[in-house]
Amino acid sequence: MSVPLGVYTRYDRLGASSRLRYYGYRAAFEAAGFAPEFYPFFSDAYLTRLYAGRGKSRLLAAAALVRRFAASTRLPEKLLIEYELLPELPYGIEARFLRGRRYVLNFDDDVWIKYEGRGRLADKYDRLVAGACGVVCANDLLLEKVLKLNPDAVKIPTAVDLDAFPLQAEKFPRFTVAWIGTPVTYSYLERHAEALRAMSRAAEFELLVIAKKSLGPRAVPGVRMRFEEWSPENEAALLSRCHAGIMPLPADDAFAAGKSAFKLIQYLAAGLPAIASPVGENRRVLRAGETGFFASAPGEWAEALRLLADDAVRIRLSANARSLARDYSIQKYGPIYAEFLREALE
Repeated sequence: MSVPLGVYTRYDRLGASSRLRYYGYRAAFEAAGFAPEFYPFFSDAYLTRLYAGRGKSRLLAAAALVRRFAASTRLPEKLLIEYELLPELPYGIEARFLRGRRYVLNFDDDVWIKYEGRGRLADKYDRLVAGACGVVCANDLLLEKVLKLNPDAVKIPTAVDLDAFPLQAEKFPRFTVAWIGTPVTYSYLERHAEALRAMSRAAEFELLVIAKKSLGPRAVPGVRMRFEEWSPENEAALLSRCHAGIMPLPADDAFAAGKSAFKLIQYLAAGLPAIASPVGENRRVLRAGETGFFASAPGEWAEALRLLADDAVRIRLSANARSLARDYSIQKYGPIYAEFLREALE
């Protein structure tokens, strides 16, 4: 008989963290004997509004909290929770609902930052982690933080479904470099405008931004750019037609340092060599000289692109990337994730 499992995500399927770290593992959870039921906090309508540049909706956020609060009065015995059950409410309130339940937490970002210096919220994540039956972490920074509070933790990177990425894809006629993300993280690209212009001077290329076409007016001057609307259905096909990928991150941003390098993992699956900032988990996922290059100063970004414009170099690194992709795949981590849940929640 299957064991009921309440899966309390932050987003519905439109949200990348929830889609990739929860919904994508439904089959693995079921194979381990669970009957997962998913309860997203924010609706797709909330994210659609946010990605359209209309800002955060307080009304939709309040409605989400009321809906989650009501759902928390009838929690199952076993829970998998993305970050927290009741966002913006202190630990004491959440603990009342969690009392007597066995729960596993899952973190893919350093969300501790958002509650720093905020009174009764400041220690919320520490206390939730300490009381959990297990904790899943997407990167080493998070794992190190969690292990100080709870020894029952495991690192499971945000993984890709390799079956979604074609082994052979017709490349775009023009040398094309991909950046995939959201309107929220597009600012990281804008902050590297000088690096992008240096790349444009080093080699002729087109930067394909897979996010929202509405970002077009924010194109970086001096850089040939094309914007495509992202969807779960087209991301693998678009990436596979590119020649390389980039993941710039600011070196002075604590939240960026806690990111889990998922863009780089997607590029691996698509067989794309990458250029990335040597920040956080990027330093562990990208293998310099094997699957891509690190770059900080604009000149380093330009030199890395010049190297990848060489067909022989790019083809060699592309083969390495696809070979490494299995180490970051659902095919590998599905059984590991499910077994960790089974042991933690029994």
